[in-house]
Amino acid sequence: YVMLLTLSPYTPRYRDRVSPPGVMIRPYLNGFTIAFNVSQPSTWQPYVDSMHHFLAAYDDKVQEEKNIECVPGQYFIQGGSDSEEKKACQFKRSLLQNCSGIQDPTFGYSRGQPCILLKMNRIIGYRPGAGVPVSVECKVQKGNESHLRSVDFYPGNGTFDLMYYPYYGKFTHVNYTSPLVAMHFTDVQRNHLVPIQCSLHGKGIINDLNSDRFLGRIIFTLSIGK
Repeated sequence: YVMLLTLSPYTPRYRDRVSPPGVMIRPYLNGFTIAFNVSQPSTWQPYVDSMHHFLAAYDDKVQEEKNIECVPGQYFIQGGSDSEEKKACQFKRSLLQNCSGIQDPTFGYSRGQPCILLKMNRIIGYRPGAGVPVSVECKVQKGNESHLRSVDFYPGNGTFDLMYYPYYGKFTHVNYTSPLVAMHFTDVQRNHLVPIQCSLHGKGIINDLNSDRFLGRIIFTLSIGK
């Protein structure tokens, strides 16, 4: 009990060896295979519903009410005590452009061009990239590389802006919404299982550890039928 009294509920005691971040995708319904037939809405509608549900917290009006506009390209470092409530930067779903679900409510699934969202795991105090934004790259993980012919990234060039870091923890960073990178798979081979690996790239990022498939990268399969 006495030892517990010495611990802070706001920040870890030791932060000198913070692990690089893992990543996760949305939608995530039944494992890491996203399979559907374009001509059968019942096969892709669950993915669309999951995306809308996940992005509700990113609605532009919600972000404008709860969070502030920050200066891009630099870390948003906030002083004060550990228990002091921290401000969070706006991440509006409109930044995701063609993958926002605003212009196209089906996120491309109705056309066989699905959007998938990538987010980094939250790590208190972590400043990814050592001053340079971390970027995302996708490729065929194994097999015929020509099965993945085109991927568009949003926002902009598919990077996690520095202004969303560091993260100060759920007790004080109460309105924090993790930044996202949307991957729009606009040209994928139909009627094939296409294993795809999307990786983070930046200083301090580890994405090639065989014992951890989620550390700095994620592997999933696209199966798009007609």
